Amino acid sequence: MKNENRNQDTVAVNDGLTALTIISWLFGTVFFAIGVVNTFWGNDPGFGVFIVLLSLVYFLPVNDILRKTVGFPIPKLRLLKILVGLFILWAAMGVGELPDKVELMLHDLR
Repeated sequence: MKNENRNQDTVAVNDGLTALTIISWLFGTVFFAIGVVNTFWGNDPGFGVFIVLLSLVYFLPVNDILRKTVGFPIPKLRLLKILVGLFILWAAMGVGELPDKVELMLHDLR
């Protein structure tokens, strides 16, 4: 009976980690795309490169590299990801005028 409960707990934890992994990769991909658009269709390519570098926080291999470099797990990494994501959205939508840049990109691709 104890083994069944332990297996169910493990499955629940693994399902949660899988969902968080998918969400992390999804946000990383979206923020990476925002950075690429800002790099090539904006008036400030440095800003786009900065957003691309910030988006790397969401990719799991980068998290592993950070963990190995620092030598210990960073417990507040989820909070850091949320704050970085809010900053990217604010910077891209407000200051970076992302919708205008996407329109420029689509016009160039036609």
